[in-house]
Amino acid sequence: MNRKPSPIPIPMLMIIGIIAISFSSIFIKWSSAPASIQGMYRLLFTSLLMLPFARPYSGALFSLRKKDWIMLVASGIMLALHFLLWMGSLKFTSVASSTMIMALEPVFIMLGAYFLFKEKTALSALLGMGIAIAGVIFIGWGDIGISANNLKGDILSIGGTAAVAVHMLIGQKVVVRMPSYLYSLIVFISASLVFAIYNLAMGIPFFDYPPREWGIFILLAVVPTVFGHILFNWLLQFVSATTVSMNILGEPVGASILAYLLLGEQLTGLQWTGSMLVMCGLAAYLYAGRKKGKDIAPVLDNAS
Repeated sequence: MNRKPSPIPIPMLMIIGIIAISFSSIFIKWSSAPASIQGMYRLLFTSLLMLPFARPYSGALFSLRKKDWIMLVASGIMLALHFLLWMGSLKFTSVASSTMIMALEPVFIMLGAYFLFKEKTALSALLGMGIAIAGVIFIGWGDIGISANNLKGDILSIGGTAAVAVHMLIGQKVVVRMPSYLYSLIVFISASLVFAIYNLAMGIPFFDYPPREWGIFILLAVVPTVFGHILFNWLLQFVSATTVSMNILGEPVGASILAYLLLGEQLTGLQWTGSMLVMCGLAAYLYAGRKKGKDIAPVLDNAS
């Protein structure tokens, strides 16, 4: 497939994108607001940023079927659950542990695709998956040595990763019938409404937050989303989706470095071992997928 050259050097854009998404967990750590409030305003503000560019997709919007709307809402629910669990995990465990576990998203997607759609996976990819899972076990083992709360955070991160994998599998089926931009916008709005209902039910205040918190909510919408995920999607016109998907290996590394510099977080020997195993396993998994010719593009709302 012939792609047009990028007006800006690709490596520079990839580095900008990795740094941007790596800041997501740092902003969450800086905020004292409940995870459900952070998630609601991140998705709401991102939706508001996207709305001015949605007019060209109005025709596709009115052509959606009832089944499409059901799947879109289901995808939004799973995205909200992902943010609730993953953002909540950062209240208990380290940035490195949480983001390393979140990097297992392709593995969860592979498992879901096998059980739901009977999709086969190469043996080399399964080997990579096994190495990555072993890494997560080491991370959890290392967190047990720190505190029970750290292990609780790891479990929440695993739940958040499973939720986003289901969200992605739903999106894989829906996005073939509609523009990915419209899909992302509707799902973002749906997820923010799910958060609003949750916050109302739990009696969590919507507006009683200092200016600093509102600044963090806006940063969550702009930095990791606009300069992270939207940038990566834009890069798909210049490079392959496999190349873009390699950013999943960059986020835990970037987030861990930022957490060390900005939060003073340290990793134990077991956590370092587990982190290296996760990185190696995911690299093997993605390489196996590339060799097999499976080049599945990420969508706008697929990660942290």
